[in-house]
Amino acid sequence: MNNRKVNISFNSPVVLSFVVLCFLSLLLNFMTNGFTNQHIFSVYQSSFMNPMTYIRLLFHVAGHANWGHLFGNITLLLLLGPLLEEKYGTASMVVVIFSTAILTGILNMIFSPSSALLGASGVVFAFIILSSMTSIKNGSIPLTFILVVVIYIGEEIYNGIFLQDNISNFTHIIGGMVGAVCGYLLNKKKQ
Repeated sequence: MNNRKVNISFNSPVVLSFVVLCFLSLLLNFMTNGFTNQHIFSVYQSSFMNPMTYIRLLFHVAGHANWGHLFGNITLLLLLGPLLEEKYGTASMVVVIFSTAILTGILNMIFSPSSALLGASGVVFAFIILSSMTSIKNGSIPLTFILVVVIYIGEEIYNGIFLQDNISNFTHIIGGMVGAVCGYLLNKKKQ
């Protein structure tokens, strides 16, 4: 019998830290009876003179409405994130997460001024599209990228037009666009 020790590695520091932040944010929200989601982990129309506006622009992606919302997002983050972080590096993952947070937050403030936005689904869609671009080589576009865009983004466009639910399809589309732009730039840099 082999007595080899099994080591657990902290293989994806940005993604794991982000997932922990999301988990702690939801716990804090429950402990404060919704106060933290309303004042820190949601973005909505507010003055750019208010310093909390900038905090909410970054941290709304960490807030979640409930456990189902959180687990749906972190499952995909944990599935895709480590592979992306290994391929593109930790700094690139920080850029993808922050770019998605800021862009979706600002666009929500402009186009949906009466609604609050929270959750990591924009980041998840950025990761989904970015992951489909990992095999781009010498200007060729992988068929998997085309299919993922058609399926995921097409579904969000359809849902946004025909379904009236409490899901921000617009945020998913913007997240996907951030993933596509970042994927293009990161792959171009590697060539």
